[in-house]
Amino acid sequence: MLLVVGSLAYDSVETAHGKVEHALGGSATFFAIASSLFMPTSVVGVVGQDFRHSDLERLQVRGVDTSGVEVANGHTFRWGGVYSKHFESRTTLFTELNVFADFKPKLGPQHGAAEFLFLGNIHPALQLDVLAQCRSGSGSGPRFVGMDTMNFWIAGERATLEKVLAQVDALFVNDEEAFALSGCGNILEAARQIHRMGPTIVVIKRGEHGAFLFHGGQALMLPAVLLDRVVDPTGAGDTFAGGFMGYLASRGTLDSATLQGAMVAGTCAASFAVEDFSVEGIERVALADLTRRQMQLRAGLLSPEVDFGHQQG
Repeated sequence: MLLVVGSLAYDSVETAHGKVEHALGGSATFFAIASSLFMPTSVVGVVGQDFRHSDLERLQVRGVDTSGVEVANGHTFRWGGVYSKHFESRTTLFTELNVFADFKPKLGPQHGAAEFLFLGNIHPALQLDVLAQCRSGSGSGPRFVGMDTMNFWIAGERATLEKVLAQVDALFVNDEEAFALSGCGNILEAARQIHRMGPTIVVIKRGEHGAFLFHGGQALMLPAVLLDRVVDPTGAGDTFAGGFMGYLASRGTLDSATLQGAMVAGTCAASFAVEDFSVEGIERVALADLTRRQMQLRAGLLSPEVDFGHQQG
């Protein structure tokens, strides 16, 4: 089983292709929809009393375990933003943490069997607490831990963040975050510096320019899928991480070939997410769609051939 701890939210987004209000979003939401293509996934998060039951059902119908989603008194985390015409920039209009401001992840007995864990973009102290809960039972804890973070935590919670980094296997960040964390402006050197902090796997995302994987002294650069139209990039990074971690968990190995396959899975999943607003793009995807999308990626021998196989039970 794969466990993700992060946000479930409602987003109001405007791009050159239109706008949506109070649409399903959140890091754990995008992640779980993508990862459930490959591996049964459990979500731990918090929502308010205003959270639509039909939105929980959208996760459940994909086999996602939502028993760890707490319903608290108050309103669900909400975010609103506007993207520039060609997505060069994004302006945040509002961030309303609501019940997410007091989020204290509570892992249940059903989460103890999770061999793979992803710590979404939450306060580093909460990430540490989740790790402690995972390792407090009779087992040794997750076999593999991935995490996300952002510049806000890098600048304001550096010491705590470094404690988390020392205990995880993989870090997923964009290039700006990698530079801020490492203190250098070269991607290769940034990865080396982050390796020294703990993670043996560093994934640096660069949006439409693809992503880098650094592991075992080797680097892999995978381009993004060329698309006719990008509608909304919100959640693309979380979808990438979900595809990556889901594929990795379904294979159960960490060799170079499997890591390359995980990069392809994450890249293909993210390419669907940006083709529509909210989770609509990734929500209608099946493994067969990922295989066809991989062929687009391979059109110029741009990626290794990967057998996505079947969802693990």
